[in-house]
Amino acid sequence: MMLSLMERLARVMAVLGGLVLTFLVVLTCASVLGRGLNTLGHSAFLTSLSEGAGGALLSTGVAPITGDFELVEAGIAFAIFAFLPYAQLHHGHATVDIFATAFPRWFNRFLIVFWEFVLSAVILLITWRLYAGMEGKMSNGETTFLLQFPVWWAYAASFVAAVAASIVGIYCAIARVLDVVTGRSHLPNSEGAHH
Repeated sequence: MMLSLMERLARVMAVLGGLVLTFLVVLTCASVLGRGLNTLGHSAFLTSLSEGAGGALLSTGVAPITGDFELVEAGIAFAIFAFLPYAQLHHGHATVDIFATAFPRWFNRFLIVFWEFVLSAVILLITWRLYAGMEGKMSNGETTFLLQFPVWWAYAASFVAAVAASIVGIYCAIARVLDVVTGRSHLPNSEGAHH
């Protein structure tokens, strides 16, 4: 029951993160294309081909998208936090276990539980600090330079995703303890890279 709830939460957040990331890719491509066409419209090369070609191109309004960097900054932060629950639940973080293969099985299980708790604690700490940062940005009314949207909006979006990551992280830490105690798995199969 809890596993399916965590799985659903992790998938919803991953899909939202994927949608935001896809939007940011399209936004970046459109902005780069606009910047390139604008540069071409101002170039001596195009003017040398035709007197009015550069002016005609520029009159279409081609230009980089205003505030693209601001949107990418805010969106990437959200996407990273949105992908954390799925990676945590499926043990999808890369691990380097150079020495771990030499350890006994019981010690490796202890290490997995230990690092699960450490990662969960770090995610909780980040979530707490995101909330504090969001409160600070709300109280001082800071806005982005070009788009003038409140900076706390980006913090709020990341905070929501970080709360989801915290919930899944706490579940994973408890599930790892239950794995050791009961001898059966309470988490989905691992999908991470092991080196």
